[in-house]
Amino acid sequence: MQLIYEKSREGCRAITFDALDVPEAPLPAGLLRAEAARLPELGEIEVVRHFTNLSRRNFGVDSHFYPLGSCTMKYNPKMAEAVAAEPGLARLHPHLSSSPAYWPACQGALQLVYETERLLAEIGGMKQVSIQPIAGAHGELAGTLLIAAYHRAKGRHRDTILIPDSAHGTNPASAAIAGFKVVQIPSAPDGTLDVGAFKAALNDSVAAIMLTCPNTHGLFEPGIREIAAAAHEHDTLLYYDGANLNAIIGQCRPGDLGFDVMHFNLHKTFATPHGMGGPGCGPVGVGPRLEPFLPGPRVVKDGDAYSLVTPEQSIGKMSCFFGNFMIAVRAYAYIRHLGDKGLKEVAQYAVLNANYIHARLKDAYTPAFGLRFMHECVFTAAPQAKKGVKALDIAKALLDRGYHAPTIYFPLTVKESIMIEPTETESKQTLDDFCDAMLEIAALADRNDNDLAHAPFTMPVGRLDEVKAARELNCAC
Repeated sequence: MQLIYEKSREGCRAITFDALDVPEAPLPAGLLRAEAARLPELGEIEVVRHFTNLSRRNFGVDSHFYPLGSCTMKYNPKMAEAVAAEPGLARLHPHLSSSPAYWPACQGALQLVYETERLLAEIGGMKQVSIQPIAGAHGELAGTLLIAAYHRAKGRHRDTILIPDSAHGTNPASAAIAGFKVVQIPSAPDGTLDVGAFKAALNDSVAAIMLTCPNTHGLFEPGIREIAAAAHEHDTLLYYDGANLNAIIGQCRPGDLGFDVMHFNLHKTFATPHGMGGPGCGPVGVGPRLEPFLPGPRVVKDGDAYSLVTPEQSIGKMSCFFGNFMIAVRAYAYIRHLGDKGLKEVAQYAVLNANYIHARLKDAYTPAFGLRFMHECVFTAAPQAKKGVKALDIAKALLDRGYHAPTIYFPLTVKESIMIEPTETESKQTLDDFCDAMLEIAALADRNDNDLAHAPFTMPVGRLDEVKAARELNCAC
């Protein structure tokens, strides 16, 4: 496909600007270009067709099944998009929240923030929630800063956070950015946390342990109450990574399991757009011990009016205004639309879909742990790798069959890992078609089909030299 510059024809125009209706103010000579910017010149229809055709070469949740495990991109219902496009919300200027004089003009938005935070707190079993963090990892950072503030207020120095070896990479990164040392806790052979190793690592320097439950192996931690009790004996806090909340939403609550602080991934559990460098939202929730330290300002309700206050011991702002407010609007619409019954069904279908995929693929791909998973299933392609077909080859072959690749080589605890998470939104037909493609690839691997090592064949770009691309970022690979 041609670059847009290669299509350029001198003199073509896509738009004609109206005459200025204000006096022209020439730029200072020192700011002017020596020569005109080299911009492509095309007609409007050529521009539209160029970018429309480019978009058709992309994988996206509206066009393809995304079976990524752990931080899945789930379908975003258009109902929530319509709510976020309401003029009373979309056209509201953020600076209306900056002064008490403007608060009467944005009561609806403040009420929505207040109610969203209360709904999330109820869902998570938390005392309070702040929607300020602008991504899941940003919510993690907020949580670790809250943990640091709690221990600092107690007048003690705790410099260590315990993290399982199967954790998301953002967990140790967030802990380190917040100033903590990270100590890794191994997994037991069955894929759950080694409780004995955890207890052995507990001492008076440990501020918290960061856990995902179900964990990154797709397994619920059966020893979670024992872990919580042991941690709280040392006044060590439990942090809940909300990446896998969709597996238990409406069935149990992290706060009831003993967690003191958590973040929510709105893009995954509550069907809002995934961040990927763009807008995201990772609200942080806390139990009673951490409530005084929440990011400020906070929306409070007095009678029928809403206003802002900043708690005295607050860690301060995590982002301007209320983070990416319109992402929270989408989550609010999704939660209110589903209600209590619908949210419970989210977990039921998420777990059902993952176990259906597991049941269909377990004879062709080796399950990493046990016979039952929660929201995602983890396989190892080690047997295929011995025949010359690696997890990477399987992922590339799926692209030719119209599917985004699942997560591969993560978690790091599983050799040749293939992690698949369908979420609750996919139909049985989609799951069957995907499993058929996976089984076809497994059969080709059994026959030592050499083509798998060179897939994909149908994409705009074929197999790249990924090592070269990583090491020589400016090269044409």
